[in-house]
Amino acid sequence: MRSFFNNIKIFAAAIAVMTALCATSCLDKIPGSAIGEKEAIKSFDDVKQLRVGIYAMLKSSALYSGYLTLLPDLQCDLVYAVEGFSNNHGNIWQWDIRPTNSEIESVYAALYNVISNCNYYLDSIGAVVENETNDDNIDAMERYTGEIYTIRALAYSELAKCFCKAYDPTTAANEKGVVLRTSYFKKEPIVRASLERSYEFILADLAEAESRLDIENDAYSSVGITLAAAYALHARVALNMQDWDTAIDYSSRLIDHPNKVFELANAKIRNSNGQTDFDYMWSNDASFEIIWRIGFTETSYGGALGSIFLNFTTDYYNYYPDYVPAKWVLDLYDSNDARYNSYFYPFTTGYNHGLQWPLLVKYYGNESFINNSLIYHVNMPKPFRLAEQYLIRAEAYCRAESPNYAKAANDLTTLRQMRYTSGGNINITKDNFIEQISNERVRELYMEGFRLNDLKRWGNLYNEGKGFKRTPQTSSLDEGSSLEIKADNPLFVWPIPQHEIEAPGSQIEPNDSNLNN
Repeated sequence: MRSFFNNIKIFAAAIAVMTALCATSCLDKIPGSAIGEKEAIKSFDDVKQLRVGIYAMLKSSALYSGYLTLLPDLQCDLVYAVEGFSNNHGNIWQWDIRPTNSEIESVYAALYNVISNCNYYLDSIGAVVENETNDDNIDAMERYTGEIYTIRALAYSELAKCFCKAYDPTTAANEKGVVLRTSYFKKEPIVRASLERSYEFILADLAEAESRLDIENDAYSSVGITLAAAYALHARVALNMQDWDTAIDYSSRLIDHPNKVFELANAKIRNSNGQTDFDYMWSNDASFEIIWRIGFTETSYGGALGSIFLNFTTDYYNYYPDYVPAKWVLDLYDSNDARYNSYFYPFTTGYNHGLQWPLLVKYYGNESFINNSLIYHVNMPKPFRLAEQYLIRAEAYCRAESPNYAKAANDLTTLRQMRYTSGGNINITKDNFIEQISNERVRELYMEGFRLNDLKRWGNLYNEGKGFKRTPQTSSLDEGSSLEIKADNPLFVWPIPQHEIEAPGSQIEPNDSNLNN
């Protein structure tokens, strides 16, 4: 797999025109630079190169190593901007989110860029397989195709998560979904499908993926898509669709994996360098718990997730965080919860006001990158971890037609006992399940990009529909520190980029958040 990513440089020049952002619509190929049908991939080596390029696109700082991970959590109640901060993502934190916002545009464009290249692969692969005579190559391309279907499903699921309302089975047929691009070469109208149709397409891609991927190839800390990754996405999608039984089914396939491939990282036992397995997962980006990570090297990596929480590289002496953890988040962890010391560490900042505060060190940076190349605050994104599957199953147990709060409590207890130095038992009831699940998702998934969608998914179930309210804390920026957001605020759904709506031939309908700006 290491050689897989070493090929990225070779392929980069060949796909340069495919990774450029479109001057008009992100959904249109760039005039004069599109690859014609006669130039389509023709050999097994071409297929391998294209596969490498698609994985390389996932490194984009607009996606998991940057905006797609950070912005949904910055937008909510998990962090506070510090007085004197650099205004990095300040408009997102202050809920001044407009259709012309460059970060929102970048997320939208990067996801459709991934989709476009997946479509190019899927349009071309049939002819290559038909002409291939080597059985090993044919088998490999079958697996590659399963990976590409999973990646396309993932990209569409992220678009739906960010740019569509929460899925409600009773109304999804009448809600706006995403623009579905099914082919690279075929001309298709620029119009949004229904939310129901959008999710049907995602599920169809996952079905194609799952039919091609083999459970025997599942491996922890994989940098390539496996069947386990497809299952993890399927469980997440099912949860968002309120399909509780399917969410339980697919999360169980990973929790109870027949080959026992994955296990929760232990926060109790320390190894020879003084780190626990849980610490090591964040400091070295490897663990039995990681279902899929995006592979970085010291010469090929994406964004720096930890920069805005530390900014140590400003002078390599002081820390100048743009954002610090909310006090209510810090107070969620009790003294036995080892996640606290893995995620946070008290520092005196370099600002004139000398703020002393526990800063987020979860993304301090991969130790090898720091030690070998002085690359700080860069960690490999981990889009799928086993911990999320426990949280998915626990919520699905609580929200199923016949709730099973005991099983939900058992899942959360299992997770917590691996994170606690002692104890960790939890009680789940009909009256407290949303609060307990919300708190546990914050403790476990802090700043991994889940909070905005969680609040949108829960709607009025959470905090009686009152949404959230920020309360100013020490040295927090005045503007935004007293923000109060109700559960029905239209900006829980990001606006469609304005240039997409105005592009020639576009029939894209705006979101409510477009109309309020």
